[in-house]
Amino acid sequence: MTDNASSRTPRTPLTLLGTGAMGTALARAWLAAGHPVTVWNRTAARAEALAAEGAAVAATAAEAVAANRLVVACLLDDASLGEALEDAGLSGRDLVNLTTGTPAEGRTRAAWAEARGARFVDAGIMAVPPMIGQPGSGAYVFYSGSSELFEEHRDTLAVPADTRFVGTDPGFAALHDVALLSGMYGMFAGISHAFALVRGEDIPLNEFAPLLEGWLHAMAASVPQTAERLSTGDYTTGVVSNLAMQVQAGQRTLLRTADEQGVSRELLEPVMRLMRRRLDDGHGDEDTTGLVDLLTARPATT
Repeated sequence: MTDNASSRTPRTPLTLLGTGAMGTALARAWLAAGHPVTVWNRTAARAEALAAEGAAVAATAAEAVAANRLVVACLLDDASLGEALEDAGLSGRDLVNLTTGTPAEGRTRAAWAEARGARFVDAGIMAVPPMIGQPGSGAYVFYSGSSELFEEHRDTLAVPADTRFVGTDPGFAALHDVALLSGMYGMFAGISHAFALVRGEDIPLNEFAPLLEGWLHAMAASVPQTAERLSTGDYTTGVVSNLAMQVQAGQRTLLRTADEQGVSRELLEPVMRLMRRRLDDGHGDEDTTGLVDLLTARPATT
């Protein structure tokens, strides 16, 4: 985050590859904090605004990489990163990959970078561009890979958003990123179904919204309990709403209500099929924790 000492304390110079919406937000945060920034973008015109704000614009990615030891990439995908760096000299460089990718891509790219003489960390940004560089916004970035690189550049990396180092396995940042996003999309599915149920009735949606928000917030309190159950292998102690009740009574009511309201079942049925499978396997006294075992085809740890 920016501070008032930026004009007095020398700041680490860095190169940023990619000036899309997120890249531009990152560059502006570093420039505002007093960091000399060299930028490159495949479409050169998209870097012009940053030039007016003090960034140096490189004609090629290779030129940008040569300008600074710390190189940050925020491109479309892993293939774009490989293409951009194809002719760049990476020996002695510290490469921080903020490009969204998979855990396997992070691991493969780490080996690729290290074979070319670079240290590497992969990253997953938990924010949208307007949150970048804004103290208190809640923005943060997962990092994994070279702990030495991360520790050396921690303060610089923390300028646009808070940092979370999640391990030396280069795939862990992407794994954390995708796991959280997957949970988010599951929540969005539930929100969509809930609004679809009430939308056609004489129910003010702006009055229904805080009820839904409050209920989801209360239910999110079960997340630590799920982690504990998965860690211990005990899926039954302290269960309040067991799988048998949820499947045999709750599902029928939810599905019939959807039918009555003319709402598609397609967002509910996948999870309900898993719940029925778990019940049929003899786990009616559990909560829904055992669905994780079905998804991963792993038995509970006991």
